[in-house]
Amino acid sequence: MSRIEIPATVEDAPAKSQPMLEAVKKMLGSVPNLFRLVSVSPAALEGYLGLFGALNKGALPAPTRERIALAIAEVNGCDYCLSAHTYLGKNVAKLDDAEITANRSGFSNDLKADAAVRFAVKVAKEHGHVSEEDVRAVKRAGYDDAQVIEIVQHVALNVWTNYLNEVAKTDIDFPAVVARRAA
Repeated sequence: MSRIEIPATVEDAPAKSQPMLEAVKKMLGSVPNLFRLVSVSPAALEGYLGLFGALNKGALPAPTRERIALAIAEVNGCDYCLSAHTYLGKNVAKLDDAEITANRSGFSNDLKADAAVRFAVKVAKEHGHVSEEDVRAVKRAGYDDAQVIEIVQHVALNVWTNYLNEVAKTDIDFPAVVARRAA
């Protein structure tokens, strides 16, 4: 059970959050618990949706974004995010089970995406203190400066949702997946 009360419906959320939740419902077909949790703070919901929306317009393809989300959820031991991104990885990004397993292990079976996932994991585990060689490696794989920045932002966004869901102990509303361990 969540340690922070999650509005049961869009109508139960603060009035300033309701239009944003309606937009989520239109986009996803439902409003997952994470979004209703964040809606308790309309400012936090606005910030989350703004960054989420902006990054979805970025240069990284959706499958790479999901790969990064899976890897970071595993690094942080967040069952909610691991469950959500396993579902999205399979059903939206069309990642197969072998790829999802690889992503959870910090790599990818796709050569280019592998560099992004490994770099993202290094950023998360090293709290941004990556080496010159780490940056060169992701660039050698074909990522430009803008994409490197987007990878770092995806790490930050996913760390934030991981931490929030762990603090709140958000009830999982996707098929449940359990992290192997928190790194």
